[in-house]
Amino acid sequence: MSAVKPGYARPLDLRTGRVGLAFGAGGRAMAQLIAELFARAFANDYLGRGDDGAVLPAPGPGERLVMSTDAHVVSPLFFPGGDIGSLSVHGTVNDLAVMGARPLYLAASFILEEGFPLADLARIVESMAAAARTAGVLVVTGDTKVVEQGKGDGVFITTTGVGALPAGRDPGGARARPGDVVLVSGRLGEHGMAIMAQRESLAFESEIVSDSAALNGLVEALYAAVPADAIRVLRDPTRGGLASTLNEIAAQSGVGMELDEAAIPVSPPVRAACELLGLDPLCVANEGQLVALCAPEHADALLAAMRAHPLGAEASRIGTATSDPQHFVQIRTGVGGWRMVDWLSGEQLPRIC
Repeated sequence: MSAVKPGYARPLDLRTGRVGLAFGAGGRAMAQLIAELFARAFANDYLGRGDDGAVLPAPGPGERLVMSTDAHVVSPLFFPGGDIGSLSVHGTVNDLAVMGARPLYLAASFILEEGFPLADLARIVESMAAAARTAGVLVVTGDTKVVEQGKGDGVFITTTGVGALPAGRDPGGARARPGDVVLVSGRLGEHGMAIMAQRESLAFESEIVSDSAALNGLVEALYAAVPADAIRVLRDPTRGGLASTLNEIAAQSGVGMELDEAAIPVSPPVRAACELLGLDPLCVANEGQLVALCAPEHADALLAAMRAHPLGAEASRIGTATSDPQHFVQIRTGVGGWRMVDWLSGEQLPRIC
């Protein structure tokens, strides 16, 4: 069988070719890019129709739709544990999952810079497709634009997701109550420090690898373990880290938080890197961890469910929501004192997601 498609002079050169302005111009070159790269990687019946949108089945009886969108501008594009392609799937899948939804479909928008190597673009798209398959979501529609050389940074990706929220689930930042238990699913700060180490060419005794992962499987395991209304809040502590996430929940719910520093899982390499760079690991971003606030009588069962899942093996009970009109988040330190855990101030680590 000939490798040359009918109507094309030659197939895309995915080994040495580069993105040209024509790839975003709406003509034959763009159609070729879509057919030979995006449609091939994301292959499914909805995308295969080639229409301007996707006609999707309605959710099941009693279910509601959840929609979320996220733009990804991470630098560098490739980092230990992932790349902008897998990250763009995980980011939106996780935003849906922590709403209690089962992620179903993604739309993907690519902004490409003229001259970007097609080999790198293909690597990113294949990584994105693999992440979508693992998460059980379909990329059903998309868009491609190309900007002139020097007016972009290689690749930017925006993903918009739709999920189905089963009846009875209603996690939300305003639902925490005094006495609720605060759980985290694993080590904090791995993603942010992996990006920083790669960006600044920092070497540590143990390589720091991003925790980027899809959390929808873990969330389903949690809902299988306890009554749905026992889970008050779910969040993925991305930009701003655990510190900003808990302050946000405290403000939304009108509660305070008391945390135990010794119970918060931070790996020795991340702790050492943060000390070297003068960063607080509680403010460093994560892309594969979640925070759960739950009714105290169900905390042990929820923690056990987390630890039974591969993404929650190092889950920990780190604190309690309190009755506090000031909505302070405080932490008991290793020497027995207390300190405030404030929102991230300024931009600690730019371009991390």
